[in-house]
Amino acid sequence: MTNISAPKIPDGEKVDFDDIHRKRQEKDLSELQSLIEAHFIQRKKEEEELIALVNRIEKRRAERAEQQRVRTEREKERQARLAEEKERKELEEQRKKFDDDAKKKKALSNMTQQYSAGQKSESRKGGKKQTEREKKKKILADRRKALNIDHLNEEKLKEKASELWQWLMGLEAEKFDLSEKLKRQKYDINQLLARVQDHQSAKGRGKGKMAGRLR
Repeated sequence: MTNISAPKIPDGEKVDFDDIHRKRQEKDLSELQSLIEAHFIQRKKEEEELIALVNRIEKRRAERAEQQRVRTEREKERQARLAEEKERKELEEQRKKFDDDAKKKKALSNMTQQYSAGQKSESRKGGKKQTEREKKKKILADRRKALNIDHLNEEKLKEKASELWQWLMGLEAEKFDLSEKLKRQKYDINQLLARVQDHQSAKGRGKGKMAGRLR
């Protein structure tokens, strides 16, 4: 507040103290009003700054909420894609398994039919054993050659013996090849039967074991 100096009183004039007091009150009131106006201006400014700060906070909060919503939506979409991909893979695996089982069943069915056909063929052959024996006897009879060596000299006899020996070795080689071929066929059939029996046991559909392995 400005210092108030005592007014100068002219000599010989009458002093009006009431007027001096009134002017002093008016000046004090004016200064008080200025202070009040300055206070309200500052307060308004601070309120505006506070409102701006609150608005920035609310805007930032809304932005974070929107970002969180977008992230949540993207995560849901990602999880949905993963679930869809997993379901697709499971369906694909089930389809492949079904196709594989169908192929195995078809293969087993074909092997079973072939085995049954083989059994029937063996049964038919059983009724013709006598005929087969007769055929073998005839073949052996045709192969049995008369020696006719009475008229041969020593040199010719040696040649004949060598010839017979070579013929005998040929028969032994042929016998060995046929024997090995028969063993291989029996082994293949036994392996086939074992696979059929194992598959039926695994499926729990066994209706009695199939005929024993070939001896």
